[in-house]
Amino acid sequence: MPRTHLSSTLRELGRGFVRLLYPGLCSVCQAPLPPEQDRFCTSCRAALTNDPFSTCPRCAATVGPHALASLKDGCTQCASQSFRFERVLRLGPYEGLLREVILRLKHLTSDGLAELMGELWAEHLDAKLRDLRAGVIVPVPLHWRRRLERGYNQSLALTRGLAARLKLPIRTSWLRRIRNTPMQTEQTPSARQANVRGAFQGTGKVSRGASVLLVDDVMTTSATVNEAAAALRTAGAGRVVVAVLARARG
Repeated sequence: MPRTHLSSTLRELGRGFVRLLYPGLCSVCQAPLPPEQDRFCTSCRAALTNDPFSTCPRCAATVGPHALASLKDGCTQCASQSFRFERVLRLGPYEGLLREVILRLKHLTSDGLAELMGELWAEHLDAKLRDLRAGVIVPVPLHWRRRLERGYNQSLALTRGLAARLKLPIRTSWLRRIRNTPMQTEQTPSARQANVRGAFQGTGKVSRGASVLLVDDVMTTSATVNEAAAALRTAGAGRVVVAVLARARG
């Protein structure tokens, strides 16, 4: 049995065991669920998937409700920037319950929640994600030291949830993080690009001309996903589109 299939099977068995011990509880607020609901209560599901704002089709930043018609070349945040990715799709803004859940995903015990969030994400934006026309999914990797400290890569866990519904292969071996950079949240907006410059390397396993869906949990200034996309393109990927769980204000 392939290693990835075995890991997926073991995770599913583990989640089934948890459901036997704690049946019918919301994965976020732990409220009891009626028999017809699974994973998330109605309130949490609505709060996590509701995006009331118009977004820039190029960088997924929040824009005014009447600005979409003039965003052919991007919004005020991205019009002057050159990206190595084609576009960004978000589940929602980095605020409220979605922000709280993402902060929770930074911890080892939230591996299962991250995968469930990926499934919810794919379920809610199924058509838009498929319209990105990606052939493979690549999660933004952590440096091995950060991976050891955290215990898991939340972007990979999110990717597993997305891939299960979209029926797309995950390619973790295509992209490596070769520099253990300081946390982006600790940097000023102007310093974030320099902080991640050269932090990623595409590998020889990248299929030439591939259409890649690059996945991360949060995007603020686009510096991290742009560097990751550049590494994939340099290694041979034909195009890169980005999906983020939440888009923060730059």
